[in-house]
Amino acid sequence: MSVSDIIRTKRDIREFSDRPISKEDKLAILEAARMAGSGLNSQHWRFIVIDDKSELETLARLSTTGDWVADANFAVIVLTEKNRPYHALDAGRALTNMQLEAWSRGIVSCIYTGFKEAEMRKRYGIPDKYSIDVVVGFGYPAGKVIGKKRRKPLEELVYSNKFGQTLNLK
Repeated sequence: MSVSDIIRTKRDIREFSDRPISKEDKLAILEAARMAGSGLNSQHWRFIVIDDKSELETLARLSTTGDWVADANFAVIVLTEKNRPYHALDAGRALTNMQLEAWSRGIVSCIYTGFKEAEMRKRYGIPDKYSIDVVVGFGYPAGKVIGKKRRKPLEELVYSNKFGQTLNLK
């Protein structure tokens, strides 16, 4: 699958099968995060892999928006150094790499950002200097991934040279 095909077909899926994900695939997904760009090449992100079933259930209980993560094969908590002004952007870069690598292997994923921060910090030993940016759950889909992405046309989202000016590429 080409990069363009991966981008165009990847969807957020919250329903996972029981099919296990190989160690090789997990490492490839984590390697994709490591290869992400970061501001000033600081590589300040850190990742906590949760792949124990009981810990996935705990992670779901500590969530306000991601109870579905209990059924994932594994999840990754993405952390960044919160004193860096670009930390959220860098978290997104690593997250995107992981999700695209996963999809290229037929593995689906979804994210959530609602969680009980103090409890998560305590449970997973997360130092205060790190922002808990996002949690992403991975697994094989429970069913067939069907449907198309609903996206607005470029003309509604992109302007030429000035906000509101009709797109006109040379």
